[in-house]
Amino acid sequence: MNTLRQLRNFWILWVTTFVLGSFSNAFAQQSYKITDLGTNNSKDNFSMAMGLNNQGWTENMDGFVNPPETSTATTVARGRAVIGIYGFNIDLGTLGKPDANSWINWGGINDRGQAVGMSETAEPDPNGEDICGFGTHLTCVPFFWRDFHMSALPTLGGNNGEASAINNRGEVVGFAEDGAVDSTCPAGTTNNRIALPALWKRGNAEALPLVGNDSDGFAYGINDQGDAVGYSGNCTAATHAVMWKDKTAFVLQDLGGAGSNFAYAMNNRGQIVGQVGTGDGVPFYAAVWQDGARGAVTSLGTLPGDFSSFATGINNRGQVVGNDFDSTFNWTHGFIWQDGVMTDLNTLIPADSNLFIISASNINDRGQISGMATVQAGPHANEIHAYLLTPVDGRIGASMADFARTHPHSILPANACNHSSQRFRLGQFAR
Repeated sequence: MNTLRQLRNFWILWVTTFVLGSFSNAFAQQSYKITDLGTNNSKDNFSMAMGLNNQGWTENMDGFVNPPETSTATTVARGRAVIGIYGFNIDLGTLGKPDANSWINWGGINDRGQAVGMSETAEPDPNGEDICGFGTHLTCVPFFWRDFHMSALPTLGGNNGEASAINNRGEVVGFAEDGAVDSTCPAGTTNNRIALPALWKRGNAEALPLVGNDSDGFAYGINDQGDAVGYSGNCTAATHAVMWKDKTAFVLQDLGGAGSNFAYAMNNRGQIVGQVGTGDGVPFYAAVWQDGARGAVTSLGTLPGDFSSFATGINNRGQVVGNDFDSTFNWTHGFIWQDGVMTDLNTLIPADSNLFIISASNINDRGQISGMATVQAGPHANEIHAYLLTPVDGRIGASMADFARTHPHSILPANACNHSSQRFRLGQFAR
């Protein structure tokens, strides 16, 4: 499966916005309380908090990862979309049979508690596709959840799709198939239908425009002005990171690396985060477009010793969070970037934490951060748990990063988190 296609598979509170340059380096040294959100099902061994709203509610991917968890061949045997509220979990269910699966991507919950994602149905896909990626080959459709009820969103004429993000106006973005065979897919490709970036307003679907002769795309994020971000490309390449405004696609600047340019999230100030290919042998780096489509891209690089990175969260303060990988594309560290500095989040939590942070998915306007971490010890050792970081006053002494230097931790392969549509595997194209 290709690098592109598996990543498809990841009470309104308003906070006064600040200019990024006004923040001092003290923010980069902010200490955090870490809360282990665990897993929803006691039989599960994996959970990642992907979505995060300003109330501190998370939308989690919960499931069972087939052992060994450290193998790059790891797959997810089952999964559910779950909302976590201060330790109380709500299983969002599915649109299929009771044992069917549902899954999510970045940015899937808003401040009203409305949530989006994708769910298997009870119907086999007539073309043998496996968009939800659990090996069931069931039709996989975008869903909208509110008031304890999940409903299907329409596609663009095809069988499958995914809702990725929702804003506080209830507008939803993602992708949807139109039913046509994608001529840019190599022979033997399982998920071989054209997938178009989609916008849902009041339950109605419309395709967002692609760039030039591109055939496929995906809208990952949307802000409260209705501006969306994602990519435009083909079956095997994310050629352009894109911002959509007023139904027009604007190409974001890249660094010359073909096929690995994505925009994942956009705040209400127009700042965008994602990843860019570099063309220097490194597949991609986390990136920020401070002035949206009008300005230059800033590559964030990686933490010392890591190989590659991407950024998936930005709040209205301009604080950015993301993920680092090693040379074999295992998740290694979650980071926060601000004032031009990337900081390992493990240096900002106490050494007595039983979690080692390997991913940071989202950051809200209160500065809370969500993601996934490896459990270090105890009955759940080596499991992957969702977490929530909350800023606290005062500095820490020894940090989890200090402790981890002499205590090895398990590393989850990147494809486990991005299992959702089985289309994008970090580090290789294979659809």
